[in-house]
Amino acid sequence: MDRRRLLHAIPRLAQLALAATGLAALGFAPAQAQGTYPTRTITVVVPFAAGGPTDTVARLVAESMSRDLGQTVVVENVGGAGGTLGAARVAQARPDGQTLLLHHIGMATAPTLYRRLSYDAVGAFAPIGLVTEVPMTVIARKDLPAKDLKELAALIRKETTGINYANAGIGAASHLCGLLLQKAVDAPMTTVPYRGTGPAMTDLISGTVDVMCDQTTNTTEQIRAGAVKVFAVTTPERLPSMPDVPTAAEAGLPGMEVTIWHGLYAPKGTDAAILERLSKALQTALRDPKVSQRFADLGTTPVAQERATPAAHASFWQADIAKWKPVIEAAGQYAD
Repeated sequence: MDRRRLLHAIPRLAQLALAATGLAALGFAPAQAQGTYPTRTITVVVPFAAGGPTDTVARLVAESMSRDLGQTVVVENVGGAGGTLGAARVAQARPDGQTLLLHHIGMATAPTLYRRLSYDAVGAFAPIGLVTEVPMTVIARKDLPAKDLKELAALIRKETTGINYANAGIGAASHLCGLLLQKAVDAPMTTVPYRGTGPAMTDLISGTVDVMCDQTTNTTEQIRAGAVKVFAVTTPERLPSMPDVPTAAEAGLPGMEVTIWHGLYAPKGTDAAILERLSKALQTALRDPKVSQRFADLGTTPVAQERATPAAHASFWQADIAKWKPVIEAAGQYAD
């Protein structure tokens, strides 16, 4: 190129360089962004207090995902309002894959349970993959005068509202399981809501309240220690971790089948390549022997690999919304 043509070309080259810089600044550089993600610490919001069952699941998965992603994955607890405060934070976060949500079945019940939310309970999130399905256990204070689930059901019917049922707050897993228990025995209980699973369990152990139904991730150790009385698990089959505990159907309440699933989400609008990268990291975590063993200790197992994908997660989520809607409407218990 001669000197004259070079001088004429310089302004055009400068314009192209400026245009490229501008596009990158506006975020229109997907190939580069996807190739380098993640570039900094990822935050997984757990919308419940530290030490609860969902927090336990999140911390196990986050530690393993950190190794696969090559970046630190930290868990931040943003509890309150049945999990909606933490969910709202992620719904309003930038869709860049840096702020995620690990939530349980409350993501399926919130569209019905909460009639006035600051965010779209479904449309604000992009599913990444399912994590685990945790069985529930029907437990009671150890001196409650009922030796099995049939006697417990008879006691609830006899006492009507005299039996106190503890839960971790409206919308919590223990609240939902309580709705099914009351439906199965066809009798009400006096509901005692707490601000988290920990204080509810503490009062159950001390005998302040009578009955509770919660995830094995929170009850297994207390059951093994003899701190509470266990009546049944809420799965179709007995659990390997509790082979002597009957299923609710075996114990006389076939309507008491429920598991509390957990899923990982990003804000809606997150790039598909980032969702896929996170899904792959989640799948790797679920194959981690340390994660599997710890889950087994807590009475649960990771989901199959094909369920830890955005598509499978979205399909399951929609089906569970439809399942819980009539249960909540029939109970008439709303959170607002």
